[in-house]
Amino acid sequence: MASSAETRLFDRRLYLAAALLLPLVILIGFARTYYLKTVFGTPAVPSPLVHLHAVVMTAWVALFLVQVRLIASRRVRWHQQLGYASIVLAALIVVIGVPTALRAAKYGSPSTPPGVVPLAFLVVPAFDLLMFAMLFGAAIVYRRRPATHKRLMLLTAINFLPPALGRIAVPSLQALGPLWFFGVPVLVAAVCLVLDARRHGHVNRVFAGGIAMLVLSYVVRLAVMNTAPWMAFAGWVTQFV
Repeated sequence: MASSAETRLFDRRLYLAAALLLPLVILIGFARTYYLKTVFGTPAVPSPLVHLHAVVMTAWVALFLVQVRLIASRRVRWHQQLGYASIVLAALIVVIGVPTALRAAKYGSPSTPPGVVPLAFLVVPAFDLLMFAMLFGAAIVYRRRPATHKRLMLLTAINFLPPALGRIAVPSLQALGPLWFFGVPVLVAAVCLVLDARRHGHVNRVFAGGIAMLVLSYVVRLAVMNTAPWMAFAGWVTQFV
């Protein structure tokens, strides 16, 4: 019983730490370009669609924090009821995120890294949305298996770290490129996997598989973003916005 109690305490602390880390990174990353843009004097948000995208993403971060807190306080029924709202919000993230990414690729965006062609960079948000849909969909499938469900939800949070990390205006970090904005999420996920396996005495295969998919998606993005087939596809798909 003591071991079981210690394991539950470990889980609560791990996911609470993740729930606090995500909003902090999001706030720091998007402070200059969105949340505190009046303070930094950065250019205006290009369109109402970008505002809407920011609103639903901020709502997702807040919802993730609330859901983790509800589980930590053993309010499971409230967590389950609020889960229905998360399905609606997840659908909105994808529905709004797709045209937002397409318009940024077609017309350009301040979020595109210097020296990177917008059409090539489309591969990054496209895979962000694809991985989010896959991980969240899997979390819904495994909703009756709490141990696996919460690990998949943790990965949905880690999946959204690169956009924020890529906007942290520290030259030494930005100079690292993918090693920074893709490497940090990989490191966070790996640490969570190792700590989780050591505490529970085994590796959660779905959790490990989700991390492997996330890492593979980073490799694929870097491999295809400047290829002729991807540029042709990006040029074709952006004609619809």
